[in-house]
Amino acid sequence: MATQPDSREEALKRLDERLDALAAQRARKPMGFGAGESGAGYRLIGELIGGVLGGLGLGWLADRVAGTEPWGVLVGVLLGAGAAVFAVARSAGRMSAKADRAAANPPAAVPFDDEDDDGPPGGSPV
Repeated sequence: MATQPDSREEALKRLDERLDALAAQRARKPMGFGAGESGAGYRLIGELIGGVLGGLGLGWLADRVAGTEPWGVLVGVLLGAGAAVFAVARSAGRMSAKADRAAANPPAAVPFDDEDDDGPPGGSPV
């Protein structure tokens, strides 16, 4: 059974339209929590909460082993909070430096051409 060329053309045209619609659908991503930098904000909050809870756990463990009831937890929470703030500041600094590098080196739309830059404007050397 032979098909007519017009029906093939129509089928290819419909296929192209469907592919374009699929590409447009994939290109649109919802902007929500953690949309930029793969959830960098969640990572910073996780480091902060993890440091405090880790210090709390280690302080509680020290209290159980050494028998110094409130002091281990208090010192552990303070040390954990300090370590967490340090870790968050360091991570935020790295993210900021990465963003600065990306902003300073945008992808060039036109290649750099310096063959005309042999001297000052006007063609005569100073």
